[in-house]
Amino acid sequence: KDENELQHMLWSALAYGHPASVRFPKAKGLGVPMDKELRVLPLGKSELLRDGRDVLFAFGHMVQPALEAAERLEKDGLSLAVVDARFVKPLDRDMILRFAGPGRAFVTLEEGVVDGGAGSAVRELLDREGRFDLRFKSIGLPAGLYPMGKTDEIRARIGLDVPGLVKQIGDFLKAPRS
Repeated sequence: KDENELQHMLWSALAYGHPASVRFPKAKGLGVPMDKELRVLPLGKSELLRDGRDVLFAFGHMVQPALEAAERLEKDGLSLAVVDARFVKPLDRDMILRFAGPGRAFVTLEEGVVDGGAGSAVRELLDREGRFDLRFKSIGLPAGLYPMGKTDEIRARIGLDVPGLVKQIGDFLKAPRS
């Protein structure tokens, strides 16, 4: 999510007592205040940052753009919760199922490749739990090669910046339900 959470994730990885990996972002930090005391984050527990009817379940760097997109889409009458997923393995089953009710929309946001990525893991969990009566979309990188360039430029080309997310999420949520 940001450099402050990163320091807690690193501290947590050391404290868990078993192998763990932490994905480091390529981009600069957001410039958030840093906690002086490090704390262990509960393994496999996400954080609800904003409540709403439908959910944006964001991984890593996509949390801040998800918050900004939710705020913009609220002006169009859309109610979006934003969850900082924090962990891909294990996923926060309880938080995912909290937002997986009939007729709701569930959108995952990741900076990794969508095929076989974090969103796929969420979809598999929902399928195992028999949660089929919801709309689901994974937003992330398509499989393929990407041009060299600055991270922000690449995100904008792929639609992973705030305007791109607002369009993708808005189009998805406003589309007729079948």
